[in-house]
Amino acid sequence: MAGAQIDLAELLRALDPQAPLPERNLWLARLLAWVRGDAGDPEAAVARVRALLDAAEVRPEWLANWRRWWQAFLTSMDATPLLADLGFAPRASLPSEAAHRLRRKLLPVAPDTTNLGELFTLLLPTEFDARWLRALDEPTLRRLRAVLFPPTTDAHGPDYALRTLLDATAFAVSQISAVGQSADIRTRMSSEERYQRAFPELPMVFETVRQAALASGRQGAPALIAIARLREQLELCRSAASTVYAHLQEHGISVHIEFQLRQLRQRIVRVKALLLCLETDAPAQATAQLLSHLVRVSRDSASLRALLASSTELLASRVTERNAETGEHYIARSPREYAQLLGAAAGGGAVLAFTTWTKLMLGALALSAFWGGFAAGANYALSFVVIMLLHWTVATKQPAMTAPAMAARLKDMSAARPPEGARTEAREGEGVSGYSPGAVADFVDEVTYLLRSQFVSIVGNVGLVVPVVLLLSALLGLAGWDGVMTPAKAEGILAHHHLLGPTALFAAATGVLLFLSSLIAGWVENWFVFQRLDAVIAYHPRVTRRLGAGRARRWAAYWRGHVSGWAANVSLGLMLGLVPPVLGFFGIPFEVRHVTLVAGQLAATAHELGTGVLHRPEWWWAVGGMAACGLLNVAVSFTLAFRLALAAQNVRGVSRRRVYAALGRRLLRQPLAFVLPVAPRHR
Repeated sequence: MAGAQIDLAELLRALDPQAPLPERNLWLARLLAWVRGDAGDPEAAVARVRALLDAAEVRPEWLANWRRWWQAFLTSMDATPLLADLGFAPRASLPSEAAHRLRRKLLPVAPDTTNLGELFTLLLPTEFDARWLRALDEPTLRRLRAVLFPPTTDAHGPDYALRTLLDATAFAVSQISAVGQSADIRTRMSSEERYQRAFPELPMVFETVRQAALASGRQGAPALIAIARLREQLELCRSAASTVYAHLQEHGISVHIEFQLRQLRQRIVRVKALLLCLETDAPAQATAQLLSHLVRVSRDSASLRALLASSTELLASRVTERNAETGEHYIARSPREYAQLLGAAAGGGAVLAFTTWTKLMLGALALSAFWGGFAAGANYALSFVVIMLLHWTVATKQPAMTAPAMAARLKDMSAARPPEGARTEAREGEGVSGYSPGAVADFVDEVTYLLRSQFVSIVGNVGLVVPVVLLLSALLGLAGWDGVMTPAKAEGILAHHHLLGPTALFAAATGVLLFLSSLIAGWVENWFVFQRLDAVIAYHPRVTRRLGAGRARRWAAYWRGHVSGWAANVSLGLMLGLVPPVLGFFGIPFEVRHVTLVAGQLAATAHELGTGVLHRPEWWWAVGGMAACGLLNVAVSFTLAFRLALAAQNVRGVSRRRVYAALGRRLLRQPLAFVLPVAPRHR
């Protein structure tokens, strides 16, 4: 403590009320850094605050100098931005807030400022500051208020703290009222809430608080009654804003509107915190708690990742819900559905056989990188669209859709947990109690259905792409098209798909593209609904004149139900074709590794090289690479979609150990149920 006392003495001697503004601000930053210490123990920081008070009390000359310094600080500094603006976007726009946070990360804070909101991040920059501020005990806070921060008054009216609180609250209230009355928010509220006029009347209710506080003081009965009325009005505003979410869920999500709503809710919380400081009979404690809260807000408001996550929460939820609805169609729960899925996958494999040979032909044209990628992407997209229109399926597209459906099952299982202390017995056996009866067993059933559905889809795709490619190869050979597949090219395909080469990495990256296509599909479907394009197609005079009223309504219904499918298939095809040349432009090697297309290429290779290739190690290494492609395509796509769905649907409280144990028991008892349409046995 002796070394710290020496440092404190030096700091106290350096106090200069006449110093320039930057030096005064930097002195305060150094003093708070001394209080912070090694940022390890909040109690040690509180002890340093007491040491500062001890030193001030025995130095009356310094204390007089400090009060002059403090008066100069209050005179030059604007505290309203700290109390009303810290943590909020300068403009109600997600891009502008993202740019603002990026600037804060890249550019240091200038101490030459009269904006206390900007200076705050220099004075209290760490999360530890929030901890030691919250650890300040009541006697220490009373001493701080008495020794260093006595109430300041002037000849023109109320004290500085009251004026600052009222000004900050007025600004925050005006922002809440403005956002609530904006066209984006107002037109999406329920008609009942618009009739209540919560936002237009909010500034008038606050003006009552201001007048009462100035006339009778913050502790006067009129002020306390007015503050209670303002709290009620803020609650009405919060309730009115919450009705916008119902409109967004029904008519499409807007990230911009979601960002505005989040900012509005946070401003309401801020106003309530300011009102607590305004009406409290313990201002020192309230101020310390508010500063601690502002430190955390300052830290949170610097995160770009948190901004994007919070502002896209509703959109992510809508995308995953939409994908979950689609994913239900890809899960076969009965032998009949299993057979139907096998037939749909076989049809998809047949189409992809033509896709494989078309890709080989395009490669023989030796187009430039971009146009070759575009032609390949168009080939993929056309094939995927044809498969969709024929109601067939591509196995590797399923995981991104079925993962949200699995997350929804987990959410249902988590929600079905009984109250604490209740004991239940699940059907799957011991070790999974804690959930409602059968909850874990039902989820294991769904996992079983999913895995065998994925298995039969891959079998259907690969099982038909191989013979159809062989048939096409034979027909093209009879037609004299021998130049498309040459022995050299066949050897190159074997080498490129070797299991120990980059095939696994490329297959995982292809899984990422499969996942991204599902996100694009959900986003496009949401955009279509938000822009009300179905109503435009159904009722716009120009459209109905061309199509007729009946056909226009049918088209509107079709695109409302199928726009996500078109978006998923077209986007996936174009990404598979264009991403490799785009990455290649930047020197990043990447090739598409899609299990069904790889199987088709290997079939064409086998036809070209003859049956003797089956005795070569290179062939079986390539077959191993194909198996790795199938595994990684599915696993990566499913994992990314599943994690997004868990976050978007806020799934918590599920015991992974118990679920894994139940899955292990099912695998031991019924291994065939994971690949064949065998009815599950729970006992």
